[in-house]
Amino acid sequence: MGELPPQLWINICLLTLILDGCASVSLPCLKGITTINVILLDDDVSPWTINSVREAVDEALVIDGSINYDDGIAFNMTANYSGFRTEFYRQQGCRSSSCEGVQILKSLVGNGEVGCVLMGPTCTYAIFNMVDSDVGLDVRVPVFSAGAFGLSCDNKTNLMRILPPARKISNFFTHFWKHEDNWKPIWNLTYIYKNPNYETSTEDCFWYINALEAESMEFALSLKKRVLLRKEEELREALENKARDSNLFIVCGTPADIVHLKNTTSAAGSDVVIILIDLYNDQYYRNASSLPEMRNVLVLTMPNTRNYTVGETINTTTNDYTVAYHDAVLFVGEVMREILAIDGSVHMMAEEQSNLTTKFRNVTFQGMAGVYHLDEAGDRDVNFTIIYTNTTDQYKILYEYSTITKVTTLVDLHPNFIWSSRLPEDSPALKTGLRDHDVIIIALGTTVMGVMASLAFIFYWQNRAYRRIQKRWSHIPSDLVTPLDSSALSTVCLTIEDKSHKEKERSFRIRRARYDKKVVIMKQLVHSEGYFTESQRIELNALLHIDYYNLTKFYGTVRLDQDVFGVFEYGERGSLRYVLNDKISYPEDTFMDREFKISVMYDIAKGMSYLHASNIEVHGRLKSTNCVVDNRMVVKITDFGFRTILVPGRDLWTAPEHLRKEGISQKGDVYSFAIIAQEIMLRRCTFYTESVSDRSEKLSRIQYPSLYCYFRPDLYFDTAEEREQEVFRLIKSCWDEDPERRPDFKKVEITLGKIVSSLHNQANESYMGNLIRRLQMYSRNLEYLVEERTALYKAERDRADDLNVRLLPGPVVRSLKETGSVEPELFDEVTIYFSDIVGFTTLCHYSTPMEVVNMLNDIYKNFDSILDNHDVYKVETIGDAYMVASGLPNRNGNRHATDICSMALDILAFMGTFELRHLPGIPLWIRIGVHSGPCAAGVVGIKMPRYCLFGDTVNTASRMESTGLPLRIHVSQSTINILERSDSDFDYEKRGETFLKGKGKEMTYWLTGDNRQKYNLPTPPTAENFQRLQQDLAEMIRVTLSKRLPGPEKRKTLSTRQRRVELHGGPLDDEDEPEYLHLASADDTSTYL
Repeated sequence: MGELPPQLWINICLLTLILDGCASVSLPCLKGITTINVILLDDDVSPWTINSVREAVDEALVIDGSINYDDGIAFNMTANYSGFRTEFYRQQGCRSSSCEGVQILKSLVGNGEVGCVLMGPTCTYAIFNMVDSDVGLDVRVPVFSAGAFGLSCDNKTNLMRILPPARKISNFFTHFWKHEDNWKPIWNLTYIYKNPNYETSTEDCFWYINALEAESMEFALSLKKRVLLRKEEELREALENKARDSNLFIVCGTPADIVHLKNTTSAAGSDVVIILIDLYNDQYYRNASSLPEMRNVLVLTMPNTRNYTVGETINTTTNDYTVAYHDAVLFVGEVMREILAIDGSVHMMAEEQSNLTTKFRNVTFQGMAGVYHLDEAGDRDVNFTIIYTNTTDQYKILYEYSTITKVTTLVDLHPNFIWSSRLPEDSPALKTGLRDHDVIIIALGTTVMGVMASLAFIFYWQNRAYRRIQKRWSHIPSDLVTPLDSSALSTVCLTIEDKSHKEKERSFRIRRARYDKKVVIMKQLVHSEGYFTESQRIELNALLHIDYYNLTKFYGTVRLDQDVFGVFEYGERGSLRYVLNDKISYPEDTFMDREFKISVMYDIAKGMSYLHASNIEVHGRLKSTNCVVDNRMVVKITDFGFRTILVPGRDLWTAPEHLRKEGISQKGDVYSFAIIAQEIMLRRCTFYTESVSDRSEKLSRIQYPSLYCYFRPDLYFDTAEEREQEVFRLIKSCWDEDPERRPDFKKVEITLGKIVSSLHNQANESYMGNLIRRLQMYSRNLEYLVEERTALYKAERDRADDLNVRLLPGPVVRSLKETGSVEPELFDEVTIYFSDIVGFTTLCHYSTPMEVVNMLNDIYKNFDSILDNHDVYKVETIGDAYMVASGLPNRNGNRHATDICSMALDILAFMGTFELRHLPGIPLWIRIGVHSGPCAAGVVGIKMPRYCLFGDTVNTASRMESTGLPLRIHVSQSTINILERSDSDFDYEKRGETFLKGKGKEMTYWLTGDNRQKYNLPTPPTAENFQRLQQDLAEMIRVTLSKRLPGPEKRKTLSTRQRRVELHGGPLDDEDEPEYLHLASADDTSTYL
């Protein structure tokens, strides 16, 4: 059976977790007992084997129990031990511990035996699956580990690492490399050696070196260069090579490994510094004497704070791992006693257990290994010691480094080491002595250089004129470039958008112009003032020579309004991102099918292949928004070049390596192409994935990937057809995390070309036949869309016409639509109706604004419905006044008087049954006045135009209303004359002569009914009753309101007079009139407009 890598075992464990369901481990502690579960590897090799740790934990439990007994505390901690073995796996030890540790924890969960605290495992692979909530197992109890060194275990919610993790080592090297004093220079180069043998490499060394190799860590980013060594032969060759890249070598092991290395190589000089990571070894403090092989070695180890000797205290298995677990148990007991002192009980529910972890963060406690400092993430801070071997082969402390303050302190002020005055530089020094073969090489090199210089000189003179042209640059004359209005052109689109959206989009559009009889776009060069450097001029001239079918043409630069713009070829249909979003103009199934999408990708690949082969070499800002589509549906790439003018962006199309370290590359363009291809195939948003929608979170997960997988957009292989799967595989290879594994654009172009050819052959269709078929599909879709938009337009037009007819008469609306104006018109004879509400001022005084609005709305809605049954035209309403006319704008002979009188009787009959909602029982009366005569009419105003009536007839009709009586229809002599001429049969009685302002005395009448139709008219009050009811109206309203509001509730009415009366108890003054809908008052109690 073949060997399975550790990553595969981890994936198998994760699959098991998913199939079994996510387990949330959070059980109450046993009452009166604090249970500690110890889960460790059970073998005979590891220094943290469960049998060794059991003895240390049991001794700590005895010590903690004695402390509780002395303090009179009635509880003791207990420990359960679970060991797992890996001898059945191909790779034994920590490399195969993932599944075993997870299975033990799942068993504890199932049996309800998790307890309060977990100790272990030490192995990173095993503990990661227990503390990382993303993989399905969420442990909510505190977990202590004398290990879990890997970066994947950083910042876990309830994990405490009581030995320094890998990130502390990485931080040390980052700051130590930049430290400078009289004995050490600043370093920027190094070799890093990783032991490839799993059998001899320890758990701590594997993860410490792994952190130094990680590209995303600060140490790797801070170096100018680092060389990774994977084989012992490579390490020996680098040590022996005089032209090596660096004098610094980082290794992890023991002095025995250094002795073995020195015995197999001749390099032991003082120009090399080997930094040995050996934290868990106390021989540097127990044995004062060193070895000659250690003279050019700096040892990074733990501080001399141990209160034990490795292998000689307690028993022969004592080491830093067992002691760490021993001290962790004592620390847990100390925290439990603190909880008991506060709460009086250590019986904790799940919520309290989840908060228990905070008591183990940002704390300090004492143990056998000295003072422990746990930071805010639960990781141990220490004072690392850097030890050297002096010329008499004695171990001496050279530096100390605090992971808390991140400060390096010189301990030995006068070190006596093998290096002369200070530690060597990071790069090899040049040698002054020359051997014979060196002289020969220098001579040959000089000869070759002389020949090359001669050829270069000849080439220089031959191309001097060309280079002078390349270094010159002049703007396009501004009079040759004519800017176009943003509304003059627009992208081809059939979608309907509102005005605000269009204006918002327009503000971000690039300016359009006309140059050399062509429409172009002008992009502002915001990082340039128009005075280009020599390198920029050369780059601009190179852009002028780019002329390819799938690349937009660059015409030059122009200065307009103190700004500098680049002039480019115009894409009529907008950007590719715009086309993908417009699913109405470019439907998915009929137009933008699979073949079309692959053709779009093929266009981009051809353009980028040409670009990479040209002098431009790289794009650097490739995305779907700078791929434009022309009117022939050909995709062209724009925004390339200008590397010396524009800075590269950081967005979802940017390759991961350029997010971590700014720059551009051809492989980065391939990654950007893959993101665009995913947009094309799925027609979703950029970098679409179902799990994450936030842009900043996507960028963060791309830049800082997890240990097991890299974050990429979704590709649906399961539902894809065979050709689509082939495209998906190409996309997946293009966004590979390793840039070297991505194909170049030439290979991408060839692959897509084969797919396009196979699609044509499969359809058995010629190129022209395919083109004609697509044009037919597009034409049919266009006809459907035009028909749909036409129907929507007609419906909107009908709604607008209906609204206009409601606001203005039909003939007026037609005249405005046809000619844009309405001529005023004179009518020989019309009848005008006026009415208003008697006592409206008093009603407003005792009503709230909303009650007044609702009252008028209830009345006038019923009035309007009555008007629909008569040939009349409603002119307007002003407050409580209601004005209607008949005989205009449509002339109707003598029927105008008949229609107005019939309408007035209907309105009066309605008022006899109407009751106010907010003042039930209060009588509501109206006065009605009718008059006939000539009148002029016309539309006044441009904004909110009104159809207005003018003439003495209007004034007389108003006077007829104001001089009338409640619940009476006051009719003039002229109207009676018209009624007598018609075939109507109305009842009326003579009122007598009435004084009308501006007219004098006129004979007027009361209209009382119609013999042809029976009306249920209300009985009008007599003059005496009317005067008395007017005087008692206010008191009636107050009585009604007091019945509605028996309590002291205050009403916010329309007038402030009532509040003044309640406060001062005095009579109302003349100026204390109602403030809302104020109407002028006559001498009597009636009101008029």
